Amino acid sequence: MKASTGERLYVHSRTVEQADRAGVILEVRGENGAPPYLVRFDDGHERLVYPGADCEVEGHPAGA
Repeated sequence: MKASTGERLYVHSRTVEQADRAGVILEVRGENGAPPYLVRFDDGHERLVYPGADCEVEGHPAGA
């Protein structure tokens, strides 16, 4: 997985009882866009994330 600062990271829930999470990538700490990523989730919490198969990155909108 590769990402850049400002892109959105989505973490899909593995269970029905838990909601998906989304946030903005604040820092890319790996080389060439590789994890880990410092993410500020929509609920305001910041966390260092090593994304797994349950994650996806949404790039910047065209023209942004």
